[in-house]
Amino acid sequence: MSENVAQPQLYSVPRVEVRPLLRSVYLWMTLGLLITAVIAFAVADYAPHLLTNALLVWGILIAQLILVIALAAAIWRLSFGAAALIFILYAALTGFSLSGIVLYYDLGTLTQAFLSAGALFAVMSIVGLTTKADLTRLGTYLIIGLFGIIIAMFLNFFFHSNTFDYIISIIGVIIFTGLTAYDTQKIVRLASDPRIEGEGSQLAGKLSILGALTLYLDFLNLFLFLLRIFGRSQN
Repeated sequence: MSENVAQPQLYSVPRVEVRPLLRSVYLWMTLGLLITAVIAFAVADYAPHLLTNALLVWGILIAQLILVIALAAAIWRLSFGAAALIFILYAALTGFSLSGIVLYYDLGTLTQAFLSAGALFAVMSIVGLTTKADLTRLGTYLIIGLFGIIIAMFLNFFFHSNTFDYIISIIGVIIFTGLTAYDTQKIVRLASDPRIEGEGSQLAGKLSILGALTLYLDFLNLFLFLLRIFGRSQN
């Protein structure tokens, strides 16, 4: 899991319009999810044997980590085209990594988790867009909780406790539900910051990629934690 990509230095960032930016963010996020889903089902249907190649699997996992760190850290130095290409490649590699869940879970469970994640994501995005409350402090607590979840998942890798795994999944859903609202508000504030001046077609594109990556990760992790919960009934 990866979350909370780096924010830009505002003194060098020109202003962009909020509404077109949000439209672009959600379009890129949707494209990323579509690419991930297509690759995941394609690998599961036509090349499941690739998942038995440990070297390939680990290589792709490492490549994913490098890509998401590179995109987050270097977004303001990259061209829009390079940033978009990295995002698409990351989404494709994530699809390969997630193809195993297509083989493990039945279609009904996958659909149930996806629709539930979509509903929660939509509601919390609206909250992030409309609330006048400052979610910064909440976001800080949620990020701390995210690190706690990562540590707990690592420990449960050795304990193999189903009860602990269920608790982790519930907390994970809560954390990423909250992060969806927090990150949405963060994107809006970034685009409308009064210190940002001038026009920014290139910058708007890079902001949309950065925002799409952030919300893509929120949705994906929300989906995966819900899948662990709904999938208990078929285990």
